[in-house]
Parts: sequence; structure tokens; C-alpha cells
Amino acid sequence: MTKDLILCFDCGDTLVDEGTQIFDENGDVVSAEPFPGALEALRDFRARGYRLALVADGTVRSFNNILRRLGVWDLFECHIISEAVGELKPSPKMFNAAREALGLREKDFARMVMFGNNRLRDIKGANGVGMISVMLDCTPRYVKTASCPDEEPDYYTTSPAEWAGVVADIEEKRAP
Repeated sequence: MTKDLILCFDCGDTLVDEGTQIFDENGDVVSAEPFPGALEALRDFRARGYRLALVADGTVRSFNNILRRLGVWDLFECHIISEAVGELKPSPKMFNAAREALGLREKDFARMVMFGNNRLRDIKGANGVGMISVMLDCTPRYVKTASCPDEEPDYYTTSPAEWAGVVADIEEKRAP
């Protein structure tokens, strides 16, 4: 049974640890190690009937390399990647591309959840189009505090192990 919520994920420092990335001579990432629990969370969400989308900044080749190697590329119904879209998050074009690829209308942003690690790109971008935003803060590489209210997430997590609880809470609040 398909769930009502659509779950969108960034990749670097959300699904995989950017500190473990290995690059080829062209600057594309050839591999990266997942955060503990991230791949299991994706597989669990998919098995439970959630639609998944990748919404990430970088090159198509990098994400194809990383996510195919980790065995999760095919879990995503669509792959919205900045190189292909021609914009970086927080541009609404990235989030609209995901919505459109999923066959959703603008009002459906309210049932889309963006999991990301970057307040400016992921959180501000998702908030700007009316998505539910979930911050993963588990590395020292990104800003820890919001510079404006648009960068405040709806939910704050420090581990992918917390994502299932966040989704359960969102569903509970949306229940009639």
C-alpha cells in the first residue's frame, strides 16, 4: 500500500559521509560510505510503501556511482540532480522538478518531506515551497544555527535512526 507522504533525500552528509568520498580524475565521486542506518532507513521506507525521491546537488555521474554501488539507486522513484536541472538548491526549480517527476500538483508539496543536512540548500529550499523539512546534523561541516527563520527545520535529527520516528510523528499530526 502506497503511503500518503513522499520522502525526498539529499545525499552528501545525509545518506553518505562526505568525508569518505573518493573522486576520480574528472572530479566525480566514485564511492562514499553511508551513515550508519541511512540505507536501512531507505529500504525500510520503501518496503513500507513510501515513494522516495533523490533531490541532490552535484553531478549525475557521482550520484549514480555512489548509490548504485550501495545498492539503493533503484529505491528512488526519481533522481533530481542539480547538474541535470541546471540549478542548485535552494532554487524552487529543484523541488518543483521532484514534484513534477512524481506526477504531483503544487498543493502536494504539503505532503512531501525533505531530509537534508544543509540549512541554506535543503531546509530553506524545502520550506520555501511548502515541504516539511527534516535536518540531519551529524557532521561538523555545515552551519549549526539558522541565519533566518526560513532555515529552521520542522524537525531536527542527529542520526538516520531517528527518521522513522519523525515520519511517524508527521503521519500522526496529519491524521484526520
